[in-house]
Amino acid sequence: MNKINLKNNWKLYPQKKINADVENPDSPAFNADKWYDARIPSTVMAVLVENNVYSDPYFGTNLKEIPGRQFESPWVYRTEFMLDDEYYMNTILLSFDGINYKANIRLNGKLIADTDTVKGAFRRFQFDISDKVVTGNNILVVEVTPPGPGDFSIGFVDWNPNPPDKNMGIFRDVTIEFNKGVSIHNPFVETKINSQTHYSATLDVSAELKNHTTDTVSGILKGSIGSIVFSKEIIIESGDSQIVRFSSKEFSQLIFENPELWWPNGLGEPNLYDLRLSFMQNDEVIDETSIRFGIREIEDYVNKDGHRGFVVNGHKVLIRGAGWSDDLLLQDTHESLQAQIGYVRDMNLNCIRLEGFWGKDQKLYDLCDENGILIMVGWSCQWEHEEYLGKPVDKRYGGVIKPDEIELIGKSWEDQVLWLRHHPSIFVWTVGSDLLPHPDLERKYIETFDKFDRTRPYLNSTGGIGSEQGIISDSEIISELSGSSRVKMLGPYAYTPPVYWYTNKNLGGAYGFNTETCPGANIPPVESIKKMIPGNHLWPIDDVWNFHCGKNVFSTIDRIRYAIDQRYGKAVDVIDFAMKAQVLNYELMRPMFEAFQANQDKATGIIQWMLNSAWPEMYWQLYDSFLMPNGAYYGAKKANEALHLLFNYGDDTIQIVNNSLLDIKEHKAIIRILDINSREILKEVTPVSVNAESGKSIFQVPKSDKLSAVYFIDLRLLNADEKEISNNFYWLSAQKDVLDYDANVEDWTYYTPSSKYADFTLLNTLPGVQLDVSYKIKKIDGNSVLTGSISNNNPSIAFFVELLLMNKNNGETILPVFWYDNYLSILPDEKRNIHAKYKGLGLTEKDVQLKIKGWNVPSKAF
Repeated sequence: MNKINLKNNWKLYPQKKINADVENPDSPAFNADKWYDARIPSTVMAVLVENNVYSDPYFGTNLKEIPGRQFESPWVYRTEFMLDDEYYMNTILLSFDGINYKANIRLNGKLIADTDTVKGAFRRFQFDISDKVVTGNNILVVEVTPPGPGDFSIGFVDWNPNPPDKNMGIFRDVTIEFNKGVSIHNPFVETKINSQTHYSATLDVSAELKNHTTDTVSGILKGSIGSIVFSKEIIIESGDSQIVRFSSKEFSQLIFENPELWWPNGLGEPNLYDLRLSFMQNDEVIDETSIRFGIREIEDYVNKDGHRGFVVNGHKVLIRGAGWSDDLLLQDTHESLQAQIGYVRDMNLNCIRLEGFWGKDQKLYDLCDENGILIMVGWSCQWEHEEYLGKPVDKRYGGVIKPDEIELIGKSWEDQVLWLRHHPSIFVWTVGSDLLPHPDLERKYIETFDKFDRTRPYLNSTGGIGSEQGIISDSEIISELSGSSRVKMLGPYAYTPPVYWYTNKNLGGAYGFNTETCPGANIPPVESIKKMIPGNHLWPIDDVWNFHCGKNVFSTIDRIRYAIDQRYGKAVDVIDFAMKAQVLNYELMRPMFEAFQANQDKATGIIQWMLNSAWPEMYWQLYDSFLMPNGAYYGAKKANEALHLLFNYGDDTIQIVNNSLLDIKEHKAIIRILDINSREILKEVTPVSVNAESGKSIFQVPKSDKLSAVYFIDLRLLNADEKEISNNFYWLSAQKDVLDYDANVEDWTYYTPSSKYADFTLLNTLPGVQLDVSYKIKKIDGNSVLTGSISNNNPSIAFFVELLLMNKNNGETILPVFWYDNYLSILPDEKRNIHAKYKGLGLTEKDVQLKIKGWNVPSKAF
């Protein structure tokens, strides 16, 4: 073993409560019984919650009752660890992957580093402690100073309330590493493929060696990738570092014929390889390390209209993603991360955007590698606005302006790139969020890329403005070093009806790469609302609900409430409101993703703002912090199917989209239109063929005086064997949405108000229906799998039927859960198969029951 992760047996206490004259935390005799038990990584606030100092901080308004002054001064982390003679004979390195924000570090009473050195949330530090450790018990004390105004810390911008402690603490791993005089750092594999044929790939391997001894050291650096082996003799002077490279031009075995490529979700398997490196002297291993990597090639391009897009392994990829956030107290577990990335894959998304370098460790990035989820990663706009940074900022370059600030962030960027660059899932570095980096800072970024990572493009900013014609406007973001960002951040961020995405040509509509946008707030299902809002505040909506929103213009759900009132009728209670909210979530989310797919000749990418939430809230989430998917989740999943039929709200056509790499032939589309009484007005069966990575219109929906004020379109796609492989169901209003582009909107959200709303209130007249349900649950490969069917033996449509799995023992919803489809609309006399997968959780089949409820279907457990 050449590494120890110091995760457990830590203690934490506020510095101001420690009397240094009487008690010395560096002393072996020090009594830390009154200190709080801690695990690392963990922020101060997270430790207090785990020690029940503050219980249930996410419920109601508990969070704002936590005093903040206690977090304005340093807190002290303390641990003890044992080293025997075997370890003591090695060179011993102490590493910190993330401290927020400054620290004094002492080992056995000796100062390792102070706050002049250990400063910056995204710096990584390693210290040679060989002369400071002792055989037996060692005491490590880390005094952490919180971030102050103007510090470039972790932040959640306007997404939710701030954590009371501003995430101060040791929020990433602390490790002790051992070697016999020479250490290996930052292994990397640079891959390049023949994108025309994919028949071969070249690999260039590199790593940094550091000599910790007082002598010149010679040895052999050996590498292996599967059965491929390569080595090189190395001489390193005392105290020196050396980057060693294995070029495919020098080592022919690093030319891979017919490699197994890493592909994004939906295009192929995300194949991974293992690189192992060891430094040898006289057949003795001095140090060794390993990483996983993927063989893939990323490029960017500019389309005919002047918008940036991305190419993976020679194929243009429509980026379909959503914005990631860590837990508010940085308490994500490996299990929760696994569920969330599973959700991303399940929704047929291929990307997450990290506005910030998130993650307590590399698990998030590992999971994206394994699941084929592309990552946009870079700094947050937290540092670009005075309100969040806490000091004056430049209107063009944000807050990183002064030479010492540029030096700090430049080093922080280098640390993060070296830490993460081996992950194939990272397809672009985003060095600016809303604004540009200062030119002196961007030069440092470019130097880092030239030296350490040439395998992926970078974006100077995820902000930008461009028209459909690619005309550069006065407000477009343009760097003097790297030109235009060629992406857009034009919203909207508030309620937006379906037709907008198809018809808007100058803001957030379906053209170019919209790096963050959304149709507004996403209210969670009622089961989650009850977990976050006290019973006496569940209805009517009040300030407790607002506390679980965002900040500023996002501090209420007024726009979504008004849209629900206008479209579906005013809710009578929280259950009614939550159901109508799920219908709206689905109705608004699906066409956003569909429009970008339908317009792939002009559209290159879209990032839904956001994917998840930092805590239980009402905003910007496809699933909530309880891991409960909402209607928007299933709208996104439906829209992003590999092979998909859709209704174009802009021109009333039916289109087919083929996101796969295979041509589709001899398929069949069945198009039905039904009125509010479930009577079939039209049925059209049309043969369908469509080339890979393309789409086309296949049917024009005719105007008809037979349509009711509310009507339905049901779409089914059958393969050559007459098997249904996709379905899609729309509810439409004869009264169309009308957008008011001339309205004076007094905020920056690029929100376009509606002057007229579609009217779906006739849905309230749908007759109630009872459904027949049968299912069984089996254990398969460590998961519990439900299979069954729902039959609608009624003359009326069963509209928007939600499926839930319930724990009989406590009445809770079983989460996470992966439904093949949910929020189903089932035609008269139709039988629909259902399928779900979840972890066993120690529950037997008898402990689980299926619950259904719908718009016109009474809630019932089976």
